[in-house]
Amino acid sequence: MRTLLKTNLLYALVLPVVEIFVGAYVMRNTSDPMMVAIYQLFMYIGVLSTSLLNGFLLKHFSVKTLYAVGILVSGVSMFAMMLVKSLGVFELGITGFALGAASGFFWTNRYLLTLNNTKDENRNYFFGLESFFFSITSITVPLVIGVFLSLLDGSTILGHTININQAYLFMTLGVNVVTVCAVIVLWKGKFENPVQKDFIYFRFCLLWRKMLLLSSLKGMVQGFLVTAPAILVLKLVGDEGALGLIQSISGAMTAILVYILGRIAKPKDRLKIFVSGLALFFIGTLFNGILFSATGVIMFVLCKTIFQPLFDLAYNPIMMQAVDATKKIEKRNEYAYIFSHEWGLFLGRASGLILFICLAYYVSQDFALKYALIIVAGIQLLAYPLAKNIITNSSKVLKSD
Repeated sequence: MRTLLKTNLLYALVLPVVEIFVGAYVMRNTSDPMMVAIYQLFMYIGVLSTSLLNGFLLKHFSVKTLYAVGILVSGVSMFAMMLVKSLGVFELGITGFALGAASGFFWTNRYLLTLNNTKDENRNYFFGLESFFFSITSITVPLVIGVFLSLLDGSTILGHTININQAYLFMTLGVNVVTVCAVIVLWKGKFENPVQKDFIYFRFCLLWRKMLLLSSLKGMVQGFLVTAPAILVLKLVGDEGALGLIQSISGAMTAILVYILGRIAKPKDRLKIFVSGLALFFIGTLFNGILFSATGVIMFVLCKTIFQPLFDLAYNPIMMQAVDATKKIEKRNEYAYIFSHEWGLFLGRASGLILFICLAYYVSQDFALKYALIIVAGIQLLAYPLAKNIITNSSKVLKSD
């Protein structure tokens, strides 16, 4: 657990760059929110593709090696995107798929390692501490990088004037250095691969089918959480520096909150945390949709930044408890559930992004930015009764002999 936490702490320095500034980079170079959504869709296709490949590779390579590959490739793929001179649909598809491929290796192996090295009793603490790391970096990284990009853009170094794209390139070099450090830390840990090798299944018990539906609801919002803040801030507020400042204000409050909750919350408290996050996100989308101004965007990003770690703090232990329970029922390889979970996330992500693209194309981009988020957040409120049912049934299975 300590090795995982150290590795994830270092990668937490990279994740805000992937989530925020890559979207902002695409938006700046295309000036088209639809292109950002298309890029994101290809990225999620990449995640799903390498989740499948990862299952086969686990038969021949250690989970630690594959996790390290995901960390390293995420930095390299960002670097490759910065070198692309034009960002058309084809270029965005290739670079988005490459970054998604790295994310697929990262997230599926991260879930597998966490599942096998934690227990239900300590997962609130694990994810609370991890969310604390990510909240702190969501404060510092966007702020530092926003200032870095602003200062470097237009400055002169050794007689050469630096433009914004070259500033992004320097930032990406720094990201690659951090990923190497994360892999060095990871290599000190000793982790085991799944015992069973089969992982592709199409039929599951009712409990896991409910979990897949819950993952789709999460995925529907997840796609917007990556693209929407960058698009809205650049459109209505200003530049990436403003985005970093907004993230910092809300991240400061969230870091303290999730750390305390991770320390004191019991498994029985997960549902309360879960519904609090859902309600907060819905309120934030209403602010954005009704005001649709700089003030509305600031309120939305504040709510979003608090919602995300709260939601994950509850969702991840719920998902892993469902894996433990379903594995007990069906006697299958735990990676089978991690892989199918990625399918659930993908269906939700694709549905959300397609909704945005359709609204932007057939109505208007402003309409999509105003109301797509409200629609998705409203649908996600259905996750509350579903999560409650999953928790109840998982607990019954795990307590039975």
